[in-house]
Order: sequence, then structure tokens, then C-alpha cells
Amino acid sequence: MRTFESGGADLDNASVLITGGTGSFGQQMVRTLLERYRLRRLVILSRDELKQYEMAQRFPPSEHSVLRYFIGDVRDLGRLEMAFRDIDIVIHAAALKQVPTAEYNPFECINTNVHGAENVVRAALRTEVKKVIALSTDKAASPINLYGASKLASDKIFVAANNLSGSRRQIFSVVRYGNVVGSRGSVVPLFARLIRDGAPELPITDARMTRFAITLQQGVNFVLSTLKMAEGGEIFVPKIPSIRIVDLAEAMAPGKPQRIVGIRPGEKLHELMITEDDARSTVETSDRFIIEPAFAAGWRRKNHAANGFHPVAESFRYGSDDNPEYLSVEEIRALLAAEGRH
Repeated sequence: MRTFESGGADLDNASVLITGGTGSFGQQMVRTLLERYRLRRLVILSRDELKQYEMAQRFPPSEHSVLRYFIGDVRDLGRLEMAFRDIDIVIHAAALKQVPTAEYNPFECINTNVHGAENVVRAALRTEVKKVIALSTDKAASPINLYGASKLASDKIFVAANNLSGSRRQIFSVVRYGNVVGSRGSVVPLFARLIRDGAPELPITDARMTRFAITLQQGVNFVLSTLKMAEGGEIFVPKIPSIRIVDLAEAMAPGKPQRIVGIRPGEKLHELMITEDDARSTVETSDRFIIEPAFAAGWRRKNHAANGFHPVAESFRYGSDDNPEYLSVEEIRALLAAEGRH
């Protein structure tokens, strides 16, 4: 599997802020930034003091003098403006991410994922943050649930923000990828708990279900690599393999019976990261696709051609069901072992 480690931005002496920084992605990003760079400041912004306390036990400010833990909510514009002062780069990872939770609590989902995105943009513009990278999801492509729809709106907000920065040339871009292996709320920890508790079988939503697979470290590396490439308004999509959910269950519990329980409301059978309609604005490199913003697709395509980037076919789509790269049961098992999940 690709590592996406090459071509990362030089962040030495930079000030970086991560919204939702106490989550799975945020903690892995913090670990990576502390290991690779000599930052001027690294700010963790989140609204849960307990999670910040627990994270501070793993990354104590007494050992990492650049670290700052900042209580705040992306719903609070004034607090964001305070947090963003003298920040060079914002990585926006805060979101309500659970599909059933969003369906049952639509107002909360919209307030965090849509209005929160608007607040991040407003605060970044007012404090002159140089670059913002927002994390998205496969569910934003042709959404069928509120979570996906809210992240599609968020993506549009960040792309359009490039029209507002004027001569300051602040950059706003988006990273979109699929299922993160082993992240909180994903199926891997659920399967692991059931196996540990001696469950007689594993629940499978649908035997045909497929998902893209990316590890936390790959996701972090991919975001860091986009910091150097981003010119504003792009949606970056990594080239990653697919897995079949039945193969994942077999990899974690060989021979254990599987019980079909049905797809949850708002859940897709397969993941989709680039639609056919997006294909007209998409170019590809050896390790990623780049959906270009409509306002810059023409002249950027000429620039990309000079750099070896190529437009995809107009009929192209990037879905987990027609992905040319699938992981076998053995490869899934090796991936889980490398992540310390199996």
C-alpha cells in the first residue's frame, strides 16, 4: 500500500492548529508532526476537556513545549478567531461523523459540519491564516445521508473560500478519503470487541458491501503531502485499495460464522469518492486524483500537463466496487497487524 510520505511540506518554524485534534486522526497527526518537524506552535482545538486531559497524558506539554491545548468549538466564531491568531496552517478535522447520529440529530450535524465550516473559513480569513486543509469523506460524493450532504456543503464552502481571500492569496483545499482502518466508531474496533467477548458470530450488514481502506498514518501522510501541492480549491483523493467486509471479518476471525443484519438507514453498499460528473474536472498523478475547482480548471490543467498530471476519462468514476485494487484476506490481516489491531 502507498505511504504518501514523499513531497511533504516543510513545516519547520510553522504554527499549526488542528480542529477536532483529540480524535483518532488528530492524535496521529500530532505524533507525526512532533516526530518530523520543529514547529513553532502546535495547537489542539476541541470542545471536550476530558479528551484533552487524556491526550495531554500521552503528549504532555512539559515534554513538548510547542503544544497548546485550547478548549473551543467550531460553532463559536469568536473563539475560533482567538485560537487562529498567529497560526500559519489549519487542519480542519472537527465534525460529527456517525451516520445514524446525524440522521437522528440533524440540527446538531448542520451546526457543526456546515456552520462550523463557515466559521473556520471566516476566522481564517480574518486572522490571515495562510493555508487551510479540510478533511472530507467519501460520503460527500453523491450523498444519500445527512452526514454526507453536510460534508458536501462543507467541501463547497472551503472551495468557494478561495474566491474571498483576494490579494492575500490564502489557500483553502479539501482532502477526501474513505474508511480509516481502526478509527473510533469504525467496524474494526466493533469486530475486535465482539471477538474478545466471545461472540458466536460477527454481524455483517450486507455480503456485497465494499469499502476503501486507508490507515491512520497513510491519512496523515496524505494530508501533509497536500500542504505542498495545494494551490486553492482542490479536492485531493488518494489512490487506495478496496476491501470486502466479509473478507475483513474473515481476516479478523477465521472461520467464525457471519450473520447478515442489513444496511443501516443512510448507509451505502459501496463507497464513492469521485462521481462521473466530477470526472470532467479531475486529473490524476501516480498516487492521487485531484478534483479541480471550476473557477481554475482550465489554466491549471495546462500547468498540470507540464507536470505530468493527466485528465481522467469523462466517464470515469472512483468507487470501492469497481476499484482495480482489492486487498486479499491475507493482505487485510497483514494491514491490521501493522496497525496493531489484530
